[in-house]
Amino acid sequence: MKLTVVGCSGSFPSAESACSSYLVEADGFRLLLDMGNGALGELQRHCGLYDLDAIFLSHLHADHCIDMCAYFVARYYRHDGGRCDPIPVYGPEGTEHRLTTAYADTPSASSMSEVFDFHTVKPSTFEIGPFTVHTERVRHPVEAYGIRIEHGGKSLTYSGDTGVTAALDELARDTDLFLCEAAFTHGKESIPDLHLNGREAGETAARAGARRLVLTHIPPWTDPEVNLRDAREVFTGPVHLAAPRQTYEI
Repeated sequence: MKLTVVGCSGSFPSAESACSSYLVEADGFRLLLDMGNGALGELQRHCGLYDLDAIFLSHLHADHCIDMCAYFVARYYRHDGGRCDPIPVYGPEGTEHRLTTAYADTPSASSMSEVFDFHTVKPSTFEIGPFTVHTERVRHPVEAYGIRIEHGGKSLTYSGDTGVTAALDELARDTDLFLCEAAFTHGKESIPDLHLNGREAGETAARAGARRLVLTHIPPWTDPEVNLRDAREVFTGPVHLAAPRQTYEI
């Protein structure tokens, strides 16, 4: 598998990065995890507008899904080649309604479903193209999911947005690469069931026995070097900071 960081800023785009979006590729199949603010423009550095095969939305906060509205425009109003066939979109219950409401002026109440084939995510195991995926509910103010993606005996786990939870520990068990949010700073913010800090991300990786940790979803007002230091204090494996256009082979 190949992981490309399309965007990794938390809450809102930074001067350097779009919000959360990650491209996972294997066997010619392209799965996008989240499409937050600014992600659609950055995505075109890595693949064509119409080259995605499926999309997974961890939850329905704008910094993880709002560029789906722009992607609707690209797919629905395409003139060259005609309107796109529906692409599978996996998201929490109410994803279609959320995107239609956000766009606010679709030609009809069902226009989104003409180019997006919506599938409701629940805690489960299923196939997306060549990938076997496992999804678990994580701790966030809205319905949110972490995802584990397996292919060729390797695994990638993406936390989405979450507070500390045993569900994420299990999802990341022995994973080869753990892409984990670290929005908060240890000793500064302490709000249960909202976000992890760098230390908590490192502790989760250690409990899970992850082989490699990549910290992501760090907002512009948070010092990433502090979170990196805090994670390294409690996790002995390799720890990296996600950065736009960075790639990982898994």
